[in-house]
Amino acid sequence: MPPYLMKVLIAPDKFKGSLSAREVAENIALGLRDVLPDAKTDIVPMADGGEGTAEVIFGALHGSWVNCRARGPLGRQIEARYAWIANCKLAVMEMSEAAGMRRVAENEHDPVPANTFGVGEMLLDAASRSADEIIIGLGGSATNDGGFGMARALGFRFFSEKEQELTGDVGELMKLARIEKPKDLSLPKIVAAADVRNPLLGENGATHVFGPQKGANASKIDILERALTTLADVVSKDLDVDYRNKSGAGAAGGLGFGLMSFCGAKIRPGFDVVAESIGLESKMKGADVVITGEGSLDRQTLEGKTPGGVARLARKLGKLVFAIVGRASEHRQVREIFDDVYVLAQPGMSEKENMTRAAEFLRVKARELASTLNRTSNVERPTSNAES
Repeated sequence: MPPYLMKVLIAPDKFKGSLSAREVAENIALGLRDVLPDAKTDIVPMADGGEGTAEVIFGALHGSWVNCRARGPLGRQIEARYAWIANCKLAVMEMSEAAGMRRVAENEHDPVPANTFGVGEMLLDAASRSADEIIIGLGGSATNDGGFGMARALGFRFFSEKEQELTGDVGELMKLARIEKPKDLSLPKIVAAADVRNPLLGENGATHVFGPQKGANASKIDILERALTTLADVVSKDLDVDYRNKSGAGAAGGLGFGLMSFCGAKIRPGFDVVAESIGLESKMKGADVVITGEGSLDRQTLEGKTPGGVARLARKLGKLVFAIVGRASEHRQVREIFDDVYVLAQPGMSEKENMTRAAEFLRVKARELASTLNRTSNVERPTSNAES
């Protein structure tokens, strides 16, 4: 047995389409305890601004859920929810609640008619509750409207050269000539939590990178890019701000750009926002070993995803850090940020079966990791930079 009571921090993200972050963490803990029954495990579910962000902060800060009426990406009335942390008047929401891919059927995937109007309705609902701050996660969008719909919900009006008000799909923005600001809009501080760093426009922008995933073909990509270019130009002229090249402006189909332009929001890496909200660094300081994970480990891991953020923080504190993931690329830089990587995917098994059995495989891999820790446990306990 280890010469000391091993303390293990388990801080994974969700396995998308399979398990929530908490379910991932709990299954890792179960596997560890089979081999290291005396180890002290601290479960800290994580997120990086993508789907699951509100649930993670809700759980860590003991919030309550608030329901509000809103419109989905295609205009249907929906019941949306967000987390409310009463003691600090903090609302934590996800744009995907109102404008996410999960709100449209597979045969409806098309970012041209889809809009973010419901996101604006959620923001107004939180403002009506006298929120001091709103955190909004930007992952999982079905939209590519640059915040056009959201802004209309907030009272902004958009006009063509012929003074025709534009209230239709994103393509109408190609005719945009003037934006009229609402006279009495009052919003709290808004922090947009992004899990990508893309700008609004160009080959690395919202439309070209993410449009095809949302159902946009080549002709629609052209429409969307031209529409968002015109939007950025008129925003610059009439609102005197230009965030088109800001890191994260392209998140959620350009909603990052829209939140900065129309709401004065600050856009921040989602991992940092979540880590600060739940006190991850202070929790990690007391651990000997850190375990993280996500459905996929690849180049994007280095661009603000949860496992990369956890690994960087663990390295800063001098901790051993391991990843248990659904699948992993052989990208050297990604692999090197961890002491080891354990992969669930079983050769010869379909992706669907691997996902269905993810909980079982997590426990198996956690037992393997625990066995390695057990064999090396008589090695001197690692000293963190914070302790040295």
